[in-house]
Amino acid sequence: MSETTTRPVPRRESPWGLSGENHPEPIAHRCNDRIEDVIQACFEGNPFMTVPGPFKLFWQCMRSKPGEEPTVPYTYLQIDPPKREVKLE
Repeated sequence: MSETTTRPVPRRESPWGLSGENHPEPIAHRCNDRIEDVIQACFEGNPFMTVPGPFKLFWQCMRSKPGEEPTVPYTYLQIDPPKREVKLE
């Protein structure tokens, strides 16, 4: 998966309105889906049994370099796992 994800990041309206044109559009972190998998694991039965696997993959993702994230499928999320792009020269 690339450093940026194509999924939109929800925006909240504040008393000052939405951010103007001179503010960059927010982008999700490359490991955002991994932490969502960990959070979902907290609500799936016994957290002592369901959280360690997804948390290990989240930790590997955070410690990896961009483009080298783990490609293991998500445990609870129903989305495709990240894929590594092979560059042929």
